[in-house]
Amino acid sequence: MKKCILALSVLALAAGCALAAPRGKALVAVFSKTGEQYNVGVIQEGNTMIVAKMIAAAAGADLFEIRTVNAYPEGYDETTDVAKKELRAGVRPELAEDKDIGAYDTVFLGYPIWWGEMPMAVFTFLESHDWKGKTVIPFATHEGSGMGRTQESLQKALPDATVLGGLAVRGAVAQNERTQAQQAVTEWLAKLGF
Repeated sequence: MKKCILALSVLALAAGCALAAPRGKALVAVFSKTGEQYNVGVIQEGNTMIVAKMIAAAAGADLFEIRTVNAYPEGYDETTDVAKKELRAGVRPELAEDKDIGAYDTVFLGYPIWWGEMPMAVFTFLESHDWKGKTVIPFATHEGSGMGRTQESLQKALPDATVLGGLAVRGAVAQNERTQAQQAVTEWLAKLGF
């Protein structure tokens, strides 16, 4: 009898742990920019995309790139000017394509930090979907802002979703110190149960 109770207790504990971690089908949705970047120069693969691919591979998740119809300028200063204007005006840029997120339980959402916030294209993506019952796990690249205000913005924008703590990786680390970036991703995913 004691063995039976012990076995049931272990099963209940395991089930509780499984419920605490996000499960089910996962998607990595990422907005990333190539071209001239602060602290890394002109790049062919965006900082955030590098981290997104690491997460998708480690978590066994599908990968979707959030792209706008009108591309951002190649130059860093020009891009920051456009980003600042979009943020101030609350612009929602049109997306080049969309992704049906209905089949996904967990969505890793990646973006660079622009003026302390997510790029406005990410807001377009968020506002295009029903997030009820989804687990959203943000990650960002930055050069000193960490997650900026995005954790709060996500919780406000997605009241029917569970928004977990995000991962912030410096863009220069993602681009030039990939082993260090991979280690940060691996440790973060382990804490999340992936």
